[in-house]
Amino acid sequence: MKLINICQTWSLTQKLIFGLFIVIIVAVFEFLAGYQVEFSLFYILPVAFVTWFTNRTFGLLTSLISAVVWLAVDVAAGHPYSHLFTPIWNTFIRLSFFLVITALLSALRRTLEHEALLARTDNLTGAFNSRFFYELVEQELERFKRYGQIFSLVYIDLDNFKSVNNRFGHVIGDHALRSVVNFVQANTRKTDAVARLGGDEFALLLPQTDLKESQTVVSTLIDGLLQEMQNQQWPITFSVGVVACRKLPPTIEALVNAADELMYTIKRNGKNNIKFAVYGD
Repeated sequence: MKLINICQTWSLTQKLIFGLFIVIIVAVFEFLAGYQVEFSLFYILPVAFVTWFTNRTFGLLTSLISAVVWLAVDVAAGHPYSHLFTPIWNTFIRLSFFLVITALLSALRRTLEHEALLARTDNLTGAFNSRFFYELVEQELERFKRYGQIFSLVYIDLDNFKSVNNRFGHVIGDHALRSVVNFVQANTRKTDAVARLGGDEFALLLPQTDLKESQTVVSTLIDGLLQEMQNQQWPITFSVGVVACRKLPPTIEALVNAADELMYTIKRNGKNNIKFAVYGD
């Protein structure tokens, strides 16, 4: 598992070079052993490695290279053939075998990635679910402990959302939830993460964002969301609690609850506002 994690950190060029290196190593051993010793199984290693850690296209290319190298080594090792067509046919069969391996591994990886996405995504909105969000916060806390990088956590509640369901129906209500998530995703960084914690409550994780930066980001974001709701003629506003993490909390829940409490303070005092605080002050 540790080796797999290391390989995933490599660049595309490093992965391709390593795959070709495996091909060369297998070819050298095959040549030294002679044509009477079968080495076909070992050529699967570079094909599988490149396919899994890069993509299907490079897997197909590695399959072709492996089949050609296999033929070249076989001929160089002095393998006698009764007919000129025989090595060509053998190469075609070997290449077909590698291509099947590539196709199967590519399909398996896509399936696993899709399953992993479903396991961490809210089905209705496409935002992360609460379980995966807590995992992301935990990772951010680990970075905070190691590097001291301040981050901010945003808790968002949709005011008057029930009235949208009552007036326009649940289909429109669901559309409103998706619109909020789509807008947040389109107007935040790739490193930021929005999650649906349940019902009409959402959370936003802002890595490497201190209190001052979060004030600018969240204020602009909520202004845009309010305009989006007005454009759709939905009576939705937003109560938002923002906590910049400057001190290590005892638990993840303590940090989330701090932002949640800020949000509820706004709910109890008229709604439609943003309250900021620094955790640890």
